Amino acid sequence: MAYSVKVEYADARKMRTRNKRYYRAAHWPIWIWVFFLAPGPMTFALFEHGGSVGNLIWLGVVLLGTGIAALCGQLPGSEPAPYILRFTEDRPNPLYRRVCYTFAWNALLNFAILNWIGLAVAIVTGKWYLKQIYAHGYTPICITVILLGLFGVLPRVRRSTKGEGWERRYFYGTVWAVTAGQVVLLVLWKTLPRTHMTDIVKLAVYSGVLVMMGILAALGQLPRTRPILPGELMVAD
Repeated sequence: MAYSVKVEYADARKMRTRNKRYYRAAHWPIWIWVFFLAPGPMTFALFEHGGSVGNLIWLGVVLLGTGIAALCGQLPGSEPAPYILRFTEDRPNPLYRRVCYTFAWNALLNFAILNWIGLAVAIVTGKWYLKQIYAHGYTPICITVILLGLFGVLPRVRRSTKGEGWERRYFYGTVWAVTAGQVVLLVLWKTLPRTHMTDIVKLAVYSGVLVMMGILAALGQLPRTRPILPGELMVAD
């Protein structure tokens, strides 16, 4: 059967029954970052003015909470053994996975959306309102994402892991697009002067990177963005 995107076959992948220690440890910083970003306006203040006592306290809380969860195997990727072995199996999605991936979706979508809106508003009005946009826009988006996760709408946050072979590609595709876009935008923000023309350039390049990476992910050209065809035992990261 022909597919319009690149695919992977489960029986062609190496079976893994245990996660090595370095693999489990490597996932901890990912979730530290996800939950550290959760209080968006505080994070915005960190990038705007530098660190504060509040940032340090929150970092300590996140380190403690995620550290305990990782030691107990309650963070995705930190489990002693992979939870998902068969992509078509109708298996309950553990609560810790649903919580973690819900907040990961928030970290990906919220900042990307608000930064895009901030650039667009600056171009239209000639003034920067990014701080106000974060102050008023972050919480509604965060609540929306959490509700979508609560009702099992988001990929990798559903009540069953049955669709993991396709859902993982949506998640990692978003990770590739948003991470690349945000990094490029940060470089442009630091290197270009703040003028109306450079704001247009920033928005155009930022949008272009998001679209380009999204297309590559949709075509299965990026790591972990190819759908995995069901039928055999294999491991989901």
